[in-house]
Amino acid sequence: MITPIVRLLRLASLAICVVVLASFAIFAYNQSKEASAHQTREITAGSSVTTKSAPARESSLHKTIDEASNDFTSPFAGAVSGASNEWLVRGVKLLLALAIYGVGCGFLARLVRLRL
Repeated sequence: MITPIVRLLRLASLAICVVVLASFAIFAYNQSKEASAHQTREITAGSSVTTKSAPARESSLHKTIDEASNDFTSPFAGAVSGASNEWLVRGVKLLLALAIYGVGCGFLARLVRLRL
C-alpha cells in the first residue's frame, strides 16, 4: 500500500521536474528561433531590404512556467553565479534540479515507504 505522503512526494517530484524541463525546452526553442532569425538578417544584410525582429512576447503560460522554474532552481544560483553563458547557467540549474527534486525526492519517497 502506498501512503499518501509517498504519493505526494512522487507527484511533487514529477511536477517539479516537468516544470523545470518545460522551461528549459522553451528556452532552447526560443534561442534556436532567435539564432535562425539572426542568421537570416545577416544573410539579407547586403540586400536593400532591412528587416528588424519584433520583440518577443511571452504568453502568460510561458511566464508562469519560467517563474515556477526560477523558484525551484533559485537555491542553485550560487553554483553558477560567475557564469556568463546563459546555456551553461540554465543547463547546470536543470541538472541540479533534476538530481535534487527528481532523484532526491524519489529516493526519499522510497525511504518513507520502507519505513512505514
